[in-house]
Amino acid sequence: MITYQILIEYDGTKFNGWQSQKNGLSVQDKVQKALKKIIKQNVSLYGSGRTDSGVHANMQSAHFKTFYKIQNKIKFIKTINFFLKKVDIVILNVKERSVTFHARHSAKKRTYKYLIINRLSPLILNKNRAWNLRKKLNIKIMKKGANMLIGTKNFSTFRASSCSAKSPIKTMEEVKIKKIGEKIEIKFVSKSFLQQQVRSMVGCLKYLGENKWTLKKFKEVIISKKRSNCAPPAPPHGLYLDKVDY
Repeated sequence: MITYQILIEYDGTKFNGWQSQKNGLSVQDKVQKALKKIIKQNVSLYGSGRTDSGVHANMQSAHFKTFYKIQNKIKFIKTINFFLKKVDIVILNVKERSVTFHARHSAKKRTYKYLIINRLSPLILNKNRAWNLRKKLNIKIMKKGANMLIGTKNFSTFRASSCSAKSPIKTMEEVKIKKIGEKIEIKFVSKSFLQQQVRSMVGCLKYLGENKWTLKKFKEVIISKKRSNCAPPAPPHGLYLDKVDY
C-alpha cells in the first residue's frame, strides 16, 4: 500500500463542512469520488481536521492509502482537478509519504486565519469570504486581547457544547492581528483546536474592538471557563484553514 498526502483548497460556502455525512454536501465526499474515477477503487480520505459548514481552506491536508501508483504527478493533478472543476475544490499538490504518515495525527501545528473587512459598505467581491463589520474597530485593544490568548490555557470558554475533544487545555503558539486598510486578518497557530474555538475567540476580540468589553472583562471571560460568558461566535465564512505543518 502506498500513502499519499494531498493538499486541497476549497470554498466552503456550499458545503456542510469537510466531514462526510449522510445528509449534506461534504468536501471529503467530493474528493473521494474524484479519486475513485482515477484509481478505480474506493478510497478513504483522512483530513487534518474537520472544518465546519461554510469554512474555507487555503491548504487543507489529507491522506489516503492505495495500491495505485501515481506515475505522473502533473497529469494526476490536472485530471483530478478536471473532475472537481464544478464544485469549488482544487488539488494543489500530491506527495508520496511514509506508511506511518497520518494527516491528522502527524500534524505538529495548524494555522487558521480569520478575515474581517471593516467598512460601512456591504461586501461584493468578498461576499461569503469575510466578515463585514461596519463599526470601526479599536485594533490597539484587540491586539492586547490577542496577546492574552497566547500560551497553555483552559479554553473551555471558547469550546462548543458539542465538542468531542478529551481536554479543553490547548497551547496557542501565536495570535497575531494585522490590519491593511479596511482588511483585518487574525492569525491563530496551535497544534490543535477545540470545536468553534477560533470563531469564538474572534467573537470576543470583536467585543473588545467595539469597546463593549474592557481588557479586564476579557480576562475574566477567559478565566471563567464558562461558555455562557463567551461572545457570539464569528460567522464561519470569514474563517480559513491556512496551513498544516508536519
